[in-house]
Amino acid sequence: MQKAGTRVEIVSKPYDLEQYDGLVLPGVGSFDPVVRSLRKHRFEKPIKAAIARQQPLLGICLGLQILFDGSTEGDEPGLGVFSGMVERFKPEPNLRIPHVGWNQLHFAQDIPLWMGLNNGCWMYFVHSYYVIPKDLKCVVATVTHGSQIVTAAVARNNLMATQFHPEKSSEGGLQILENFVHLIASSAKQTREFSGELYLQSKSI
Repeated sequence: MQKAGTRVEIVSKPYDLEQYDGLVLPGVGSFDPVVRSLRKHRFEKPIKAAIARQQPLLGICLGLQILFDGSTEGDEPGLGVFSGMVERFKPEPNLRIPHVGWNQLHFAQDIPLWMGLNNGCWMYFVHSYYVIPKDLKCVVATVTHGSQIVTAAVARNNLMATQFHPEKSSEGGLQILENFVHLIASSAKQTREFSGELYLQSKSI
C-alpha cells in the first residue's frame, strides 16, 4: 500500500475509523476464528458503520469471505454485508485443492479497481473456499479452477473485495492497489482533504 502512494497504520483496537480515508480488511486463516476475533475485539459494528457511510474498503481473501452470511467451513455467522455463503471447491479428478498459484481474472463488470488492467490478467490465489453471492450483480470478476467458474471479486459502491491477493500479484496487483488509493483520494475530496491515510485491520487480533 505504501508503494501505491499512501500512509498505512496497522491497528488492533477499534477506535474511530472515520479519521481514515480508506480501510483494508485482509484475512489469513479460517472463517470462524477470524469472525470470532473481530467480535471479541469489537470491530464488527465499526466496520459495518464504515461500509454504511461508503468509506472505501477493500477486503482481501478471507477479508472477502467474512463479508458474507456464513461458511460451510464453520458455524459462526459472517458479517452479512453481502447475502450468500462461502463453500469449498468441489472435488474433481486431478484438481488441486487448495487453489494455489497464478490464474487468469475475467472481468464481469468494469469498475475503477480494474483501470489499466486487461481482461484475462493474471493474479495470485490461495484458497480452498469461494463465495456464492445470492445477488450476482455484486460479482465483478470470476476465475476458473478446473471446471468450476467461481467469484474472484465483488463490489458495491465503495466496498470492494478480492479473493486473490493483490499484494502478491506483481505489477497487476500493484495497479489494483494504486487504483484503490486513487478511489480513496477521490472519495475523500468530496468530503474533506485527502490525508493519504489507510487503516489496516491487524492480522494478529
